[in-house]
Amino acid sequence: MTDLSHYRNIGIFAHVDAGKTTTTERILKLTGKIHKTGEVHDGAATTDFMEQEQERGITIQSAATTCYWRDHRFNIIDTPGHVDFTVEVYRSLKVLDGGVGVFCGSGGVEPQSETNWRYANESEVARIIFVNKLDRMGADFLRVAGQVKDVLGANPLIMCLPIGIEEDFIGLVDLLTRKAYVWDDSGLPENFEIVDIPADMVDDVEMYREQMIETAVEQDDDLLMAYMEGEEPSIDEIKRCIRKGTIALDFFPTYCGSAFKNKGVQMVLDAVVDFLPCPTDVKPQPLTDEDGEENGEFALVSTSEQLKALAFKIMDDRFGALTFVRIYSGVLNKGDTILNSYTGKTERIGRMVEMHADDRNEIDRAQAGDIIAIVGMKNVQTGHTLCDPKHPVTLEPMIFPEPVISIAVKPKDKGGSEKMGVAIGKMIAEDPSFRVETDEDSGETILKGMGELHLDIKVDILNRTYGVDLIVGQPQVAYRETITTPCEDSYTHKKQSGGSGQFGKIDYRIKPGEPGTGFVFTSSVVGGNVPKEFFPAIEKGFKGMMQEGPLAGYPVLDVEVELYDGGFHAVDSSAVAFEIAAKGAFRQSMPKSGPQIIEPIMKVDVYTPEDHVGDVIGDLNRRRGMIKDQEAGVTGVRIKADVPLSEMFGYIGHLRTMTSGRGQFSMEFSHYMPCPQNISTEVIAAAKALKEAK
Repeated sequence: MTDLSHYRNIGIFAHVDAGKTTTTERILKLTGKIHKTGEVHDGAATTDFMEQEQERGITIQSAATTCYWRDHRFNIIDTPGHVDFTVEVYRSLKVLDGGVGVFCGSGGVEPQSETNWRYANESEVARIIFVNKLDRMGADFLRVAGQVKDVLGANPLIMCLPIGIEEDFIGLVDLLTRKAYVWDDSGLPENFEIVDIPADMVDDVEMYREQMIETAVEQDDDLLMAYMEGEEPSIDEIKRCIRKGTIALDFFPTYCGSAFKNKGVQMVLDAVVDFLPCPTDVKPQPLTDEDGEENGEFALVSTSEQLKALAFKIMDDRFGALTFVRIYSGVLNKGDTILNSYTGKTERIGRMVEMHADDRNEIDRAQAGDIIAIVGMKNVQTGHTLCDPKHPVTLEPMIFPEPVISIAVKPKDKGGSEKMGVAIGKMIAEDPSFRVETDEDSGETILKGMGELHLDIKVDILNRTYGVDLIVGQPQVAYRETITTPCEDSYTHKKQSGGSGQFGKIDYRIKPGEPGTGFVFTSSVVGGNVPKEFFPAIEKGFKGMMQEGPLAGYPVLDVEVELYDGGFHAVDSSAVAFEIAAKGAFRQSMPKSGPQIIEPIMKVDVYTPEDHVGDVIGDLNRRRGMIKDQEAGVTGVRIKADVPLSEMFGYIGHLRTMTSGRGQFSMEFSHYMPCPQNISTEVIAAAKALKEAK
């Protein structure tokens, strides 16, 4: 039985280009998992094994791998940094116990780092910080640590200081042991010497060491008292306190180095062993009832418990469907029969594998704390719970963001339709933020995703991996509708056609809801004028109509309906009659409630060299953007703005032209806002024209 205290399930996450994948490569090399490091810019990184990843030099899907350091087993997930693939980060964090947040030494805390940090906070994942690329121009370790404090509201615990800056960065001082590590120019991680601390750094080292010890001993009252009386704790005691504070998310041990130049990665590995939690150190996963509400029970991490595991990722590769599973409790053996509590169906475990990017090692047994892949499971999807058939349980499910952008596609030839259907089925299983609908009238397939790059890559995969040639339409915005004025109304549904009839009368108020609430139904009926058993039918009737608004047929958001009175007939009233009454009421009252079109607004973060700031801000204003913030950095300026999605198509091309190829940007969905009148008119006219064309 493997000792769970020697397990570390960790994820590596950061903004695009901060060096996550390079850091993962170095870790694999240092732990002896690979013998030659592959570089991202050469398209040879181990964990970037998709063609699209190698060409674009970005990570698209999270890759899992297992390696060993100081007798500890690391299950590592390298996650994407691009905002269009945050779902990969979210679901990886969901099943991890700890993380390494990588920040660029010159870029600092970038937009995607904020999103990932927020996800990690929500999932309560303990983290250490690695400030990478300290050999880059403009790199400044202490500035980035300051940004972690100011921008992320986190408390970085500085554990080392760099020796030399930018291209003169040669090593670092470990504050805990007061040892200086200096690497030679060979670029090999093992070629370092332990030397005396440079004379000009001694005062800084003592100052930061004192700060580190003060912060650490706050975790232990006895040590704190002793320290205040002048007694310094031992290194083991300091480590114990740092581990406790890290797991409690009170602070985040912060390291620095250059993964590309192989400097400082060993310290990060040691920190993972010393400070990040093992599976039994973290809060156990909550179990839920059928409605997804927590029921007060937990999946305790222990091999003696019944099996509880979560499928967190589906991947289709040349050997068939792979289901990535995190086992929380119990043991899973090859040949076992397990229950999928979501579908209620049982499946037999055929083959289990330990993953190393896209290679695998067959295993016969896995236990609590393991992250493995199961080959050939049929009806399992992301977020499903796998458990012992005699003890059904449900783990807390995953919630995925709604897509904000869609494109219409159709195969160039008839034979492509069937191929496309099979391929899309596999792709939906792999990526829960990717949705597909078929427009029944036009026969077109609508792909929906998180951004232009997201859909671009899906089309590329359909073309290259599955051999489907597509005709791709223009991107479409996910407009919505809402109401602006309250309305009090009454509706009666009556039908008499011999035999028992149908009767349902409802008096109701419709009013605009709070942004982001969707649909809220309440009842204040007294005196039994509408019996309680009909309330669900009335709610269902209203809710069903929210799919299509009165203006352009877009789904309706943020509406509150209050049922305050009504009438029923002892014989003719039924749930169906009241449901039909609610649908009629919706049709009758929505046009009276000041309906309006609302559009998705994106949180846009643009990075530009200083001499192009005016052009970029002017361009964002022309795109109806609201500038929120502007922040000067060492190598350029970050501009934060809220901009309608409809104005952002093809933006990267414009930005590169304006900034001579040096600008970057990222965006994510923020909220919905009312459309200006001229745009509403266009949207409604386009929807009408489409309807007539059908």
